[in-house]
Amino acid sequence: MSESSPTADLTLILARTLTLNERMPQAEAVLVGAGRVLAVGSREELHALAPRATLLDHRDSLLTPGLTDAHIHLVGYGFSLGQLNLHGCGSVSEVQRRLAERAAATPAGEWVRGGGFLLSELGLTDFPDAALLDAVSPLHPVLLYSRDLHMGWANSAALERAGIHAATPDPEGGRIVRRPDGQPSGILLENAADLLASHIPAPSKAETLAAARRGADDLAARGYVGAHTMAFEGPEAPHALATLAARGELPLRIWACLPHDRLPLARQLGLGPGSGGLFEFGGVKFFADGALGSRTALLHAPGFADGSGTGIALDSPELIRELGREALALALIPVTHAIGDRANTEVLDAYDTLRDLAAQKGLRLRVEHAQHLRPQDIARFSGLTVSAQPIHLQADGAMIRRLLPHLENGSYAFAALKQAGALLAFGSDAPVAPPDVQASFAAATTRMADDGIPLAPHEALSATDVLHAFTRGPALAVGWKDEGIIAAGARSAFTLWDELGGNCRALVFKDSEA
Repeated sequence: MSESSPTADLTLILARTLTLNERMPQAEAVLVGAGRVLAVGSREELHALAPRATLLDHRDSLLTPGLTDAHIHLVGYGFSLGQLNLHGCGSVSEVQRRLAERAAATPAGEWVRGGGFLLSELGLTDFPDAALLDAVSPLHPVLLYSRDLHMGWANSAALERAGIHAATPDPEGGRIVRRPDGQPSGILLENAADLLASHIPAPSKAETLAAARRGADDLAARGYVGAHTMAFEGPEAPHALATLAARGELPLRIWACLPHDRLPLARQLGLGPGSGGLFEFGGVKFFADGALGSRTALLHAPGFADGSGTGIALDSPELIRELGREALALALIPVTHAIGDRANTEVLDAYDTLRDLAAQKGLRLRVEHAQHLRPQDIARFSGLTVSAQPIHLQADGAMIRRLLPHLENGSYAFAALKQAGALLAFGSDAPVAPPDVQASFAAATTRMADDGIPLAPHEALSATDVLHAFTRGPALAVGWKDEGIIAAGARSAFTLWDELGGNCRALVFKDSEA
């Protein structure tokens, strides 16, 4: 749970403190005031500085810089908290049961939306069919997203509502999976899902604001003080977060990305970093490929071991180079989703042409996920930010061994990337996975997958390394010099732990409170 400071001019926090400041790695007391860290040291030293400061005694706990989720779709996560949740479904019949319950509570004709399933967890080796959803929900249009959000599963009512039929062509960067007779099966990969999603009534401003608040509050309750929200959402999503910030109702510091097709608007409006508040735009998002579970990750030969191909290419290296240069000119960071080994190779090729300009601007180019890598590409990440999600390896472990056995040792290569000089910034990708702090720490330190077999255990990190990747790493990635560290001048936003990697809560001192 989140804890606010008492109304006092100064507060002295007593706790076992990990500062992530090389000059003073550990301390036993922190003095805060006006929303800032004023001093760090021993209890005696700080009490002498501020003898009348209000005392918070947390000596049985561990105090660290506040956690930041470095990759989340925050408003989408807020919406997902009120939608049909298919996480943990172990069979198609379980999906049908949950869908039937939701449909029974939904007026006929209204959309049912949800997601969180994995084909592997459902026991499937091929794509499911719309008929499985029709059997339990014939009167409601249904759209269910896979956990990675790169595959939509629709029923017949939804396909009819959207006018998707045998003659509907595949869109660029997407595929309509079809039955042998040419009719759509109900599975829509990548951009094909947009053909259907565009027919779902848009949420109102009030609904979007409520989702933004719900997502932010949930994240703060888990111990986070900041987030990097990605651009896989509509333009109303960042507006809702900015509204909460302007009202003083945002419990997190937010760094947001624009999709690359809105870059001209950013140029016209002068959008960019440096607002100084709790919400700012700072990145431009690209997608080089899809995802593992949907078989749309872009791969070098031999591709997927089940013969399902080599994935789907989305934004080209040429587009990333061209628009990445425009983004950097506006002091915005190119941020590129890359899952498969070929996608990562091509993004690195594009980034090699942008490195000098990024260095001139004092910005770090970012690769999101970087999940499956060839050994020869790992050293090329030196100087880049790798924004990764350790919690994903838990569900992915069995799939990687089955679908990408030749890339197993280069999957979620955290230790090798760190050794190569990449800056690690960890997140959850919620709603793809929950922003579960404890599960993320366990995944990164033990590498244990859900099937009980560790994935590339030589890539394990220490708990302190993971803490850095959830605090100082995200701060350095986006130029927050006053975040992710406990030192004089830093924002007084902390996470308080029972033990590192265990239960935790946020401890934030706002300007008006401290």
